[in-house]
Amino acid sequence: MEIIQYTEEHRIFRETVRKFFAKEVIPHADQWEEAGRVPKSVWRKMGEQGFLCMDVPEAYGGLGADFLYSVILTEELGRTGNTGLATPLHSDIVVPYISSFATEELKKKYLPGCVSGELITAIAMTEPNAGSDLAAIRTTAVEDGDHVVLNGQKTFISNGLNCGLVVVATKDPSVEDPYQAIDLYLVEANTPGFERGKRIKKVGWHSQDTAELFFSDCRIPKENRLGQKGGGFMMLMEKLQQERLMCCIIAVAAAERMLEMTTQYCRDRTAFGRPLTKFQNTQFKIVEMATEIRLGRTFVDKLVVDHMEGVNVVVNVSMGKYWTSEMAMRVADQCVQLHGGYGYCEEYPIARAWRDARVLSIFAGTSEIMKGIAAKFMGL
Repeated sequence: MEIIQYTEEHRIFRETVRKFFAKEVIPHADQWEEAGRVPKSVWRKMGEQGFLCMDVPEAYGGLGADFLYSVILTEELGRTGNTGLATPLHSDIVVPYISSFATEELKKKYLPGCVSGELITAIAMTEPNAGSDLAAIRTTAVEDGDHVVLNGQKTFISNGLNCGLVVVATKDPSVEDPYQAIDLYLVEANTPGFERGKRIKKVGWHSQDTAELFFSDCRIPKENRLGQKGGGFMMLMEKLQQERLMCCIIAVAAAERMLEMTTQYCRDRTAFGRPLTKFQNTQFKIVEMATEIRLGRTFVDKLVVDHMEGVNVVVNVSMGKYWTSEMAMRVADQCVQLHGGYGYCEEYPIARAWRDARVLSIFAGTSEIMKGIAAKFMGL
């Protein structure tokens, strides 16, 4: 019995998404890798198809769909091998902050554009000297009448160049408790005092427009704060559960794709007069990877169901995020090895998949941080 009970509507949606990606993403992936970003026009096409922010209520232009639609889209995006079209970040990580914590006025102002693809979002937490330790952020937000003035720097911001709206994590320097000092603000990209740095050149994820962001006396309305004053840290902790679950889904989907392409390569490639799949070492390696991937799939599917039922999965999703990301890296390495010299050549997709897999254990909380969270809740 399948853990996730997909309906016929879900299955039809998967086929629709797969056809869209086959036409609009896969043929252009190499070009986007060279350019270092995905054109905004693709985001608008996604919006036209109803593929963005699908859980947003109809009142704001969304579909009010269940979380499984996001799971399906993320899995199918993983099958394309493209990492630049970061719609899961937009739809399932950033926009939920607006849906859950913004005022009614802000929801009406921004959510329709998020759904249509006219407005691409990013979340700015990480700083040059503050990654996993959110309490150490230095970007300040100082109230000045009806406005708030932001000063600081953010780095490693996905969608940094394409974004039109950013959720920015800040601290109030007048508050002593570092956790009570954190607030989240919405900043439009054209706001004076907000500037983008250059695109960060990375080992992998070349088509993802990761960039630095700078705030210099950036004045925004006080009403752009999400939630209650001093509630930023708790909001981040609440939403990081779904963010890390999305990372688990991405990791498993990537591993499944890498095994699929490697198995086919080994069927087609011959050595000493027979296919590589007829050698015991190849068989054992493929079976070992398939077993790990199936274990990961089972774990993640259960996490998805629990998350949809409102179960607190902080511990299990922390375990899942570290394990699935490192599993995907192990699979990537073994798949390159089975490709031999061709696996190290850029024209073979496994090379890109190998590069792209490495960051999975770093972003959204490193493996070490994930283990630390689990250890804390286990009372260790």
